[in-house]
Amino acid sequence: MKKLLYISLFLSFFLLGFFLGYLYWIFSDLPNVKTLENYRPYESSIVYSSDGEVLTEFFYERRKFIPHYEIPDIIKKAFIAAEDVRFYNHPGVDILGILRALYKDIKAGSIVEGGSTITQQLAKMLFLSPEKTLSRKIKEAILSIQIEKKYTKDEILGLYLNQAYFGCRAYGIAAAAETYFGKSFKNLNIAEVALLASLPKAPSLFNPFKRPEIVLKRRNIILQKMFDKGFISKEQYEEALRQPLPEHPHWRKFEAPYFVETLRLNLESKYGERLYKDGLRIYSTIDYRMQKIAEEAISKGLNEIHKRVKPPVQAALVAMELKTGYIRAMSGGSDFRKTQYNRVFALRQPGSAFKPFVYAVALTEGYSPDDTILDAPISFPGAVFGKSWSPKNYNNEYHGEVTLKKAIALSLNAATVRLASYVGIKKITEFAHQCGLNSKIHPYLSTALGASDVKLIELTQAYAVFATGKRIKPIFYRNITDSNGVVLEENKPEFEVLLSEEIVQKMKELLREVVVSGTAHKANNLGREVYGKTGTTNDYSDAWFIGFDDNLLVGVWVGRDDHKPIGLKETGARAALPIWIYFMKEIRK
Repeated sequence: MKKLLYISLFLSFFLLGFFLGYLYWIFSDLPNVKTLENYRPYESSIVYSSDGEVLTEFFYERRKFIPHYEIPDIIKKAFIAAEDVRFYNHPGVDILGILRALYKDIKAGSIVEGGSTITQQLAKMLFLSPEKTLSRKIKEAILSIQIEKKYTKDEILGLYLNQAYFGCRAYGIAAAAETYFGKSFKNLNIAEVALLASLPKAPSLFNPFKRPEIVLKRRNIILQKMFDKGFISKEQYEEALRQPLPEHPHWRKFEAPYFVETLRLNLESKYGERLYKDGLRIYSTIDYRMQKIAEEAISKGLNEIHKRVKPPVQAALVAMELKTGYIRAMSGGSDFRKTQYNRVFALRQPGSAFKPFVYAVALTEGYSPDDTILDAPISFPGAVFGKSWSPKNYNNEYHGEVTLKKAIALSLNAATVRLASYVGIKKITEFAHQCGLNSKIHPYLSTALGASDVKLIELTQAYAVFATGKRIKPIFYRNITDSNGVVLEENKPEFEVLLSEEIVQKMKELLREVVVSGTAHKANNLGREVYGKTGTTNDYSDAWFIGFDDNLLVGVWVGRDDHKPIGLKETGARAALPIWIYFMKEIRK
């Protein structure tokens, strides 16, 4: 008898020690709920246009954090009805709820209802793995009680509504409202709130776009619970039952795709993962209306070109504000979904669009627009010994002695190369680099006719010198703030004076003549003073027009990605200028 007593005592102490050791292990491994004081979930970074439109979001998890006090009461009530009807009455673990769920599960012969409270679900989402083990459930319960002691019910509910996954890549109530209904969480109606409350339990199962019958039944059950708890009136309940389910998701916006992808690559190199998880607010320089017009101009222009030549021909446009350097519109192609290659940054030969650099240097050397230059056949030593290079005019027509104004207006090759030989090609290439052409400019006379590859963004920027006398830095975003509005970075206009006001006026006189009586005469239809230069390569593989008015500088390029000819006679005036004119006309309406 005594022996049995010792054995019993030994087993009791052993089991007690084991139980205490298990509890010690459980508690020693618990996360610290104080970390919730610095809780900040992954949040989407948002890119805005200059006029407040959302252009896109960058994210790992599509989420916009909402403080609990901004969440409408009806949303809180819907989730309480759906997930935890005794939320405001339990200490984190609902014993009655567990017993009720257990009873229903036994009665049904399967698991039909869980006993986890909203607080327990939050603890699991933030601190624990999804494994279904006894130790995890114990940890979940302990953490829930600790969370309830430290935070108010509304704070806990707010954390849950920001952290929960709703399916369709939407995290948190704000992103869910935008994804499923295309509206702010503040504007949800009762039926919409009930639908969202049905999703976190099983987002893939309760997908309204794939299983509408199941979801409708689940939503209506939640509406019934809301009515039974007195959260909504009978009239509101009956009206909500009649509301249809959403028909399609509202995926993240991706406006101005070529621009925002350029921005993303630039910012990713600066901010790394912060760009996708810290909820940055990026205030871009894009004018939303101008951007839409730019895309429309390219679409219409290419449609007209494809009536004349075999597709695919591509086009790109970039518009920069002269006072600030702000990029107001950018489109790097006809369809970003088909090709993400941004032709605004592609290296292409500029043809005659390079010629203004020759004339600008000539003006700084003392020439005037009314000085004359001989336009006649001319030859220079070629790259190969014993061979010469003879630049030819379009249609092999020559005009004899012409003014600089006429030479640039009619884009005369022979006169321009002769002028370049007088002022020196080295001075011209150095000046082009000063203006913003960072690509390699070869110190050969053929460069005067655009034989060196350049980028549309650089060539357009460089024309700012002809318009203002200043090299102007292109700016893609005005500032960036963190999610609390603290400014992290701010871009201010940057200028460098390269030409005197006198030279600028003479350059504008030359480029104005191109429009008045030269290759860009179609631009006279705009009915206001504009300036610019066409560009065409010898085989018609590249067509350009770079031009400006008093406010805006716009560059257009047209060509094929494989560098093959666009088509016979597809010059800058015929292929690129109409796109430029359409854009400049529409933005003034």
